[in-house]
Amino acid sequence: MRCFFYMFIFTFAFCKMTAQSGELAKNFFDKGEYKKALKTYEELAKEHPSNPNFFFGLVASYQQLENFKAAEELLRSRLDSSANNPAILIEIGHNFELQDNIEKAQKFYDEALGVINARPNYAYGIARGFEKYSLLDYAAKAYERAMELSSDRNFNLQLARIYGEQGKTEQMFSNYLDLIDLDPKFLNLANREFSKYISEDASSNSNVIFRKLLLKKLQGNPSLVYSEMLSWLFVQEKQFARAFAQEKAIYRRENTGLESILNLAVIAKNEGDIDAAKKIVQYVISETPSETIVIQGEQFLLNLEIESSEIKKNSAILKRFEDLLEKYGTGINTIALQIDYANFLAFNMAQEAVAVSVLKELSEKAQKPLEKAMVKMALADILVLQERFNEALIYFSQVQQLMKNDQISQIARFKVAKTSYYKGDFKWAKTQLDVLKSSTSQLIANDAMELSLLIEDNSLEDSTQTALKKYAMADFLSFQNKNEESVEILNELLENHKGESVEDEALFMQGRLFEELGEFEKAEENYLKITDLYRDDILADNATYFLAELYANVLNEPEKAKTFYEQIIFNFADSIYFVDARKKYRLLRGDTLE
Repeated sequence: MRCFFYMFIFTFAFCKMTAQSGELAKNFFDKGEYKKALKTYEELAKEHPSNPNFFFGLVASYQQLENFKAAEELLRSRLDSSANNPAILIEIGHNFELQDNIEKAQKFYDEALGVINARPNYAYGIARGFEKYSLLDYAAKAYERAMELSSDRNFNLQLARIYGEQGKTEQMFSNYLDLIDLDPKFLNLANREFSKYISEDASSNSNVIFRKLLLKKLQGNPSLVYSEMLSWLFVQEKQFARAFAQEKAIYRRENTGLESILNLAVIAKNEGDIDAAKKIVQYVISETPSETIVIQGEQFLLNLEIESSEIKKNSAILKRFEDLLEKYGTGINTIALQIDYANFLAFNMAQEAVAVSVLKELSEKAQKPLEKAMVKMALADILVLQERFNEALIYFSQVQQLMKNDQISQIARFKVAKTSYYKGDFKWAKTQLDVLKSSTSQLIANDAMELSLLIEDNSLEDSTQTALKKYAMADFLSFQNKNEESVEILNELLENHKGESVEDEALFMQGRLFEELGEFEKAEENYLKITDLYRDDILADNATYFLAELYANVLNEPEKAKTFYEQIIFNFADSIYFVDARKKYRLLRGDTLE
């Protein structure tokens, strides 16, 4: 028994030493110390002649040292002892290719490919051998030949990937679609791959090819999956009306529910296609038997009207709120609608007292923690609007208690910080913001970081915080929808605090306000000042991006827009606007986005 124990210990130690030697050889090779790698691999290959890692490590070391003759001798010796192993044939071919002897290399590649005719089972290994050296044409031929020889072999997935790398877009799409024909489970995988080639540009080569293939598939087999993919394509192209037509067809055929159509309305709204969003939601309202969905749909339409309305005090929208609440009641089933109604009264109709009354009455009906939190949050926002800061802070704190481990609690904490900042209690605001820097919500964490830095920078420079108080006042007036007054406060700040760290913040906020007021040339002037005077500061990328957007979407100066999108790409690679800027730059330049 003791003898077996010692044998086990010896074997374990020997294996461990071998593994360590293998790692040492690989480490030498990876660091470019090929002579040391060669010596180590020679010893390992001698001790373990059947270990492929040591054998191919030795071959590669010879090749890196340009001793191709020694590498060939090793490979031919292994080929003779392994009955024309096709993997070795590929390695010999690669050895010739490294010497720029393409004719001989192709001879061995063709010989490896020919093995598939007699042994189709070897196709996958042979193709992978070719892929190892990026010999994609040969790899594709290997898979294609195997599928020709045996109908039960399916390498569509591997071929689709290779065709994509080769730039054979139509064949790539076609193979993925064939895969989906066989098993719809491949749809999610295929969509991820399609996303690499499909762009917003409906006229791009990839988009046109994909659309034609889908339409052809639909004609031959009106399968639900092709309609879904066509809808997905139209969404990528931001053709929401066409995506809606597909979703309607799916709904009528399958009666699967209206969720995907509602999701399409939200996407259309977020992308700025308000007309499409309205039509989609109106269709849902006309089709659904659910009163809850009807209420949500009507609420969605009202919010679209509010966001697109230039007239702040819109009595027609107010009347629609009142009619809906009269029709569906003021019970808990319309809680979200009533909160929107209260917000509209307070922020758009200057009827804060009525709004507070509506919410306090609603709070007595709320039973679930989330319902209570929603009402209290809305009530606190309106109390802030009325400058009843201390009362608002109490309600925000209650929301945190009600929903301790929920994102709504983090939102409430941020609003505590923002309210404290509005009232000039910067120390307490910063304490709350510093906690939120590690928020699970990236948006909240970013907002917290920005406000915390603003307070910190402007407190160090000015112990009296005079400029910061002015800035906070302007921010609060903006919250109250008093944009003209906010602009005036910022004018005073910019006149009296030139060169201070708050200047770029004030210029940026004022620029955003000018945009809301339709004074686009003034907004342009502010952003240009930031890019000129504060090109190395935190708001430089913001100002650059918003300048590009102004030129592209409002001032109709695409060449200037292109210049500023380009600046984001080359000067602000870590900006949150980088991806959008690159996409919009390439579209303006006329690129085909693959």
